[in-house]
Order: sequence, then structure tokens, then C-alpha cells
Amino acid sequence: MEYETKTPAYSTGDPTSFGWVTARQRWPVIITQAIDDTYRSVGDCDSAEKREEGKKLVNDLARLKYEVQHDRALTPIPDDGYPDVAIYNKELEALGNPTWLNVQWLYCECYLFRRISALFSMSQHWKNYDVFARLKIKTFRSSRPAVLELAHRYKDLVTQMRNNKGKPVDEEAEKILFMEMCEICLWGNATDLSLLTSLTYDDIQKLQGSEARKAAEKNILVNDLTVAFELLLKAKKDGKKYRQVDIVLDNAGFELYVDLILAGYLLSAGLATNVVLHPKSIPWFVSDVLPSDFASLLNALANPRHFYETPTDEDHLQNKTPTPLSQDEADSLSFLFEEWSGFHAEGQLTLRPNRFWTHPGSFWRLPHEAKNLFEDLKESELVIFKGDLNYRKLTGDANWDPTTPFTAAIGPLGPGSGVNVMALRTCKADVVVGLKPGVDEELKAMEGGGGDSGARKWAWNGKWAVCSVSEGA
Repeated sequence: MEYETKTPAYSTGDPTSFGWVTARQRWPVIITQAIDDTYRSVGDCDSAEKREEGKKLVNDLARLKYEVQHDRALTPIPDDGYPDVAIYNKELEALGNPTWLNVQWLYCECYLFRRISALFSMSQHWKNYDVFARLKIKTFRSSRPAVLELAHRYKDLVTQMRNNKGKPVDEEAEKILFMEMCEICLWGNATDLSLLTSLTYDDIQKLQGSEARKAAEKNILVNDLTVAFELLLKAKKDGKKYRQVDIVLDNAGFELYVDLILAGYLLSAGLATNVVLHPKSIPWFVSDVLPSDFASLLNALANPRHFYETPTDEDHLQNKTPTPLSQDEADSLSFLFEEWSGFHAEGQLTLRPNRFWTHPGSFWRLPHEAKNLFEDLKESELVIFKGDLNYRKLTGDANWDPTTPFTAAIGPLGPGSGVNVMALRTCKADVVVGLKPGVDEELKAMEGGGGDSGARKWAWNGKWAVCSVSEGA
């Protein structure tokens, strides 16, 4: 806590914050999902010992839900052998015996998922069980139309880049393509695939006139993508042999898929020689990426017909038969598998989990709590932080004035840190910085924006986004 910003953090006890809504409405639902998932897996157990232990876990999760709903005091996390237990419990003591519904939001939300993790890690038969895995793969399967469309466009793009190798590159076209790829990565499931209808070097310039692109860009309140592109282009022009880009991942499923689209593009376009992906080490915030989610995604692409054409339990219940993939669709997905598994095998695309990413505090602590990780990130040309939670952690989830510069709000990771930071974030929580004067007020005045309530409701629904860059030099 000593390294955090002194700006007050958002609390679950503040009726105007999204933390109030989250603690009372969303957390009980999340725990219920975990209970249902575990109960379902218990029913599939062949081992009597595992089944009995699973029933106990269901009861433990039910007790956790009761604690939240009845605003009980947070209790120390039991020692499951990991050093972060001491960090969580020391901070809990410093917070002064808080209750679930009146505590720092960021700490408590991290604490919730760490408590769930401890229940499973202390078991004998369920140590590595991810209660959210089933949900993550289901959401990826449900994104089938977007997955297939992107696979087709990506294959065409990479093929064309290979054909153009050695030819002069139009830097302006390359910049627009980079921005397009980042915006796909930014919006995830919200991507308007009509943006990709001209995704080739020959007519990339047409994207500048795309109405769909302009409409999407209007909702990006801070857009520093040009700055990010210039950082990568300069490193390339300077002739640096090793040029690394890091992506601190957010959600699994379709969002991980578009993150890999971006990673593959950066490697194929020569804007990076290596991409390092940073997943979480424990099931986290429901849908965050674990190393096993990366493996599951590659496995789905390795055998796409089996993945998409095998009926799910829901299909059986509804007497549905999945539509078979066309040969072109199967070929496009196989192309992605060959590309990404090839990059992975060559060491150009690597995963580097670190327990720091699931600590309770903000990233203001990074230079002090995870010195080796911090030094590694300094070697990167650009560190891309994906999603809302990473943005909250970058800014300390603090109640900043929205005109506060992003470079100031990220504290020790700002200028002088040696780390080039880019946040790609659709707004799903209160904290937001880097806005021009008056923008917050205009958005609050819109329907559903919060008005005079004191709440920044416009920032809760994922309709608005920021692409913020801080140069570490």
C-alpha cells in the first residue's frame, strides 16, 4: 500500500460507484456460476473421493456467497503455499477489518477471486480446476461467425504481405493497418467486421473513408495509436535485431483470439520480432486468460471441424446439429494454427505468466514488488495492457479528475520508468483519465450517462474506449 497513489480509491460502499453495483449484484452471480459449474463436474466424477471433495467445495463456495450477500467481514486467506497470501493478508489487516460491501473495490474484487482459488488449490483432487473454463470455451464457440470472418481476412492479409516482401512499403498505409488491428483488439466482440472489407495493402487507404471506421473512432475518447506505431516503426528503422512487444492479456475466448491476430500481424509485418503474452496464473475475474486457455484455443484451431461440428450438451438438449464448416473456413482456421503454433515453436510467440498479475494492488507497485518483471518490461518496445481491469490497475483504480494526464495517473510506470505503456481499454468501470475538459460532463449529460447523480454511468457499459500511450523515456 505504501507505493500506491494518495488519490482515494473507489469503494464498494460508495452508492455512486460501479463497485457498489458489482458487489451487490455481480459477485453473487459469479459465485453462483462457480457453484453450478463445480456441481456439474462433481456429477461427472468417477472417483468417490474426488466426488466427496467436490461436494465440500460446493458448500465452501455457498458459504462464500453468504458472506458477500450478508456483508460479513473479510477473513484472512488461508495459506495455500503461495507467497501472495502474506501480501493479501497484510493489506487486509491494514484496511482495518472491512466488510464486503464497504471496502476498496479493487482490493476486494482481487480478494474474491484469490479466495476462490485458495479453496481449490488446497484440495487434493481439484488443485488445477478452473471453474470458469467451461464458460470461456463456450463464449469462443458462440463467436463462430466473427472467428471465421477474421480468419479468412487474416489469411488473405498475411498471404499478401508475403507476396509484397521486398517491395517498398507505404508507411501511411502501414500505420492505418496497425491502427485497424489495434482497434479490432480493442473492441473484441464489439468489432464491426465491415471494417475489414478492405484489409489489403493495395486498397488500405480506403479505410480512411470508411463510415464504419469513423463511427467506431468517435467512441474512442483518447486515441494515441499513432504514437504507438511511431515507437515500433522507429525501432524497426533503427535496425534493432531484437524488437519485443508485450501484451498483458485480459479475456480468453474471442478476445484472446483477436490478441493473437494482433500478435501474428506484428510479427508478419516486421513491426516486432518477438511477442510475449502475459496470462494469469490462477482463475481470475471469470474470463481472464490462463496458459491452459491458450492451449485450448490452439487445440480448437488444430482440429476446427471437430471443435465446431461436435454437438455440445446444449445442442443435444435442443436437438440441434452444428452447421458443418466449409472447406475454405476449415483451411483458414488451419492456416491460423500453423502460423501461431509455428511462431510459438520458434520462440517468437511466448507465454510468460507471473503471480504479480494476480496480486491485490495496482501496477504502481510493479517496480518494487516485481523487480525482475519490471526489468523485463523495460526491454520491450511497447507493453500493451488489455482491458478494463488492467487499466484500473495501471491508474490505481483511483477517483482521478478525468482530465488528469494518463502519464501522471500511472505513476511509477509513466515517463522516466523506461517502459513504453499502451492501454487498450473499453470503459467498464468508473476510473478514466486523459479526457479533454468538458468531455466527462457531456457524456454524463447523455441519456443513461449518470446526469447529476454523481455516478459516471457512461463509463460502465463498454460503449466508450481509450487507447492511451505513455512513453517511458
